[in-house]
Amino acid sequence: MALRFCPSCIFLLLLLLLLPGPLAGGKLLVVPMMGSHWLSMQKVVEKLSQRGHEVVVVVPEVTWNLKTSQAYKVVTYPVTQTPEEVEDVFRDYMYAHMRGLPFPLNALGVYRSSVEIYNAFFSQCKDLFRSQETLRALNQTGFDAVLTDPIFFCGVTLANYLSLPFVFFMRGLDCNLDFDASQCPSPLSYVPRLFTFNSDRMTFLQRVENALVSLLGLKYCDGYYAEALKFSSEVLQRDVTVKDLLASASIWLMRFDFVFEYARPVMPNMVFVGGINCVDKKPLNKAYAEPTKSDK
Repeated sequence: MALRFCPSCIFLLLLLLLLPGPLAGGKLLVVPMMGSHWLSMQKVVEKLSQRGHEVVVVVPEVTWNLKTSQAYKVVTYPVTQTPEEVEDVFRDYMYAHMRGLPFPLNALGVYRSSVEIYNAFFSQCKDLFRSQETLRALNQTGFDAVLTDPIFFCGVTLANYLSLPFVFFMRGLDCNLDFDASQCPSPLSYVPRLFTFNSDRMTFLQRVENALVSLLGLKYCDGYYAEALKFSSEVLQRDVTVKDLLASASIWLMRFDFVFEYARPVMPNMVFVGGINCVDKKPLNKAYAEPTKSDK
């Protein structure tokens, strides 16, 4: 059953996620993404738990840099991958970015490694849905919402499967999907596409480049998300597209600061939380903190 846009759900979820005090007591299911994506999300999860919410983080038994904490409950599920296989996937992915091949071999290599790492991680999502014991436990808990990173679509699929509203915590998506799915105006003559390094003031040739990158992006994301869409359609028992899944999000928590981006229209349910990346503060080295004689 498809989830519908619900203004009242947005208001309630914002209260659950952003406000402290008497609203404590909600139940939140968290489906994270491994690696650097988790470093920022973990701070939000810990803070929600400190405010009295019941937070459950579901993670595979084999992960990469997905550290947990005593601040919240963790539910693990078995996977078919070994730690060595996960390390090999990451190693190949990094190698593809560092080989220094000429264009277009570099682009093809990065694309191939990106598809491989996506399919490898999404296979863990398949393992989650094979674990009927885990699914039953999650379904019986009675969660209010799902907090997830949409990069690998596992949280989105799980939220739809459990018929729960969901919140995105993210930096962005390839192929302009985050803004296309949320129906933000995004004209090619004004909004630069990812990796073009253009500004919102483009020359004619830059606009042509922007259009070509956008067209290539459609093909890129077709291959990138093909396996996830096929599996999500099987789980949800209906044909789904990337935009179908993304458009159902109640709130988009964008973990970057609007003032550091080019101006562009966004939807009311898109909230900028850029400061979250600076939660871990370290004292400045004394060599830099104390003024030198030339500064006095």
